This record gives sequence, C-alpha cells and structure tokens, in this order.
Amino acid sequence: MSSIQQFFALPKFAVVGASNDRSKFGNRILVCYREHGKDVIPINKKEATIEGLPCKGSIVELEHPESVGVSIVTPPAVTKAVIEEGLAHGFRHFFLQPGTYDAAVDAVIQREAQKATFIKSCVLVELGCE
Repeated sequence: MSSIQQFFALPKFAVVGASNDRSKFGNRILVCYREHGKDVIPINKKEATIEGLPCKGSIVELEHPESVGVSIVTPPAVTKAVIEEGLAHGFRHFFLQPGTYDAAVDAVIQREAQKATFIKSCVLVELGCE
C-alpha cells in the first residue's frame, strides 16, 4: 500500500486552515473528505463551525493523534508551526497541499522523516474531487 493509500485509510482527518469561504481550498478539501465519507474535523481558530461541523482551534485538541491524518492548507510559516506542534503531541501523518511549504518546512520534514509520514500533493487530485 502506498503512503497516500495509507494516509486515506486513517480513521479520522483534520483540515488545518479550513474555511467557510467555498472558493478556498480549505473549504474544498473539507467538503471533499465529507463527500468520500471520511470523518473530518475543521481546524480554524476564528470559526465556530464550517460546513456545519464544529471547529477545533488546534490539532492538539484532538484525541488519538497517531490515527489522525492532518491535511494542511496554510502559509508555510504556519505549516511549519503546525507540523512541529503536531509532532510534539504525537501526530504522525501530514498531507501538505501545494503552496503550504518552503525551504524551512522542507528542513523540518527532512529532520523528522523517520518520525512521521509527510505527503506533498493535492487532496482534491488524489481523491478525485477537482
């Protein structure tokens, strides 16, 4: 099974950078997970709900971090902080959308590659929700 298949086989997903704006990727990815019957939680510090789902302010509020796939849809500086915080709290599965990473994020990924799975691709493409 490929790392992408293993990621999508996880029982729960979090979308960091989820949005109520339906034109934004944070919303489109959240909706895509739901369309595929996935248990998904929006992560957004400013919103109470997105697409009818209650938001969490951070992934660290989630239980069983080892079984949560974290999809990241944030600017690179935020992505780096999310990964570092996530790793410190036991998260091991990260999916980075295009535009969410830079050299600093790549350095963290390289340093932590033995501890976690990092996928750089597009959820919408991989799940066929384009």
